[in-house]
Amino acid sequence: MDKRIKEILDKEKNRQSNTIELIASENFASDAIMELAGSIFTNKYAEGYPNKRYYNGCEHMDEIENLAIEELKKLYNCNFANVQPHCGANANTAVFQAFLKPGDTILGMDLASGGHLSHGSKPNISGKVYNAYSYGVDENGYLDYDVIRNRAKVLSPKMIIAGASAYSRVIDWKKFREIADEVGALLLVDMAHYSGLIAGGQYPNPIEYADVVTSTTHKTLRGPRGGIIIWNNSDYTKKINGGIFPGTQGGPLMHIIAAKAQCFIEANTPEFKEYCIKVKENANHMCDVFRDNNIPILTEGTDSHLILIDLSNKNHSGRVIADKLEENGITVNKNGIPKDPRSFVETSGIRIGTAAETTKGHDKEWFRELAKQISDIING
Repeated sequence: MDKRIKEILDKEKNRQSNTIELIASENFASDAIMELAGSIFTNKYAEGYPNKRYYNGCEHMDEIENLAIEELKKLYNCNFANVQPHCGANANTAVFQAFLKPGDTILGMDLASGGHLSHGSKPNISGKVYNAYSYGVDENGYLDYDVIRNRAKVLSPKMIIAGASAYSRVIDWKKFREIADEVGALLLVDMAHYSGLIAGGQYPNPIEYADVVTSTTHKTLRGPRGGIIIWNNSDYTKKINGGIFPGTQGGPLMHIIAAKAQCFIEANTPEFKEYCIKVKENANHMCDVFRDNNIPILTEGTDSHLILIDLSNKNHSGRVIADKLEENGITVNKNGIPKDPRSFVETSGIRIGTAAETTKGHDKEWFRELAKQISDIING
């Protein structure tokens, strides 16, 4: 290995080992997943799908991809799955490609309210190709389904997107299904942040209600960096698979698909379910301490791994607090809040997640002490 690369690698190993990781979209994959992500599967091109490859020599690629698909279907109790998306945003883009035409109207969660760039944000391809509108949250930070329904009735979108990047409470997939049916829209659920908790039985599974579900495979699912798509309607299979290849991607990353297979197997164990219980418990213990120390929390709590702290009435912005925490060995990310009085660069919030440090084995008392330390830094 080049000495310069080895030096950077060692520095990052040291950073991950000796800092506290609270970024809600990050986690620590198992040794088996890490080994597969760096395995000889990376040497093989396998454009196409199992038994329908462009290249020869793909018999073992077919085996590992079929195994990943079957384990994923088992994990979320769905009929069909695609494990080829390189990331969650690619999965969303492929679904748009499959079901929409340029200029079609889509309705997704506003970025400032907790949505994701790929749900129709103007700087993203989803906001440039499609006629994208958004819905937000109420003054307390909660989704207001009546407001969303009324907006959908006015706009008549071709597709409604449910799911969030910074929303800590349970999203009512059934209500989104009812709204979509009322206006004749397709329902796409992006469960990226909640997919591990869903697999562990600690958050509602959207597959019963959504036409299509997308996700990443890292975050709470604790796998390699990548994306997935799952669905139940056989009529969608050709469209969705075509939306990935050849619609938006070329050759699949077979080393990552192998690591995904291992991830799905790990997530379908009693140990993983116990882990998910602890992730939520630890988040709630942190919220208790924040409340005791007069640290405002959006929605005053959490139903997931996610906590969004509101700094709008504090002297320091989200950027400043995130930097101060990093100086103290704690990694979080600045985050916008609904009706944020500060700029997107500064923000008035920080986002905290408990998935990664729960993986390291920390208990509720450790998280309570950590929340006290964070409170002291925020309060100066």
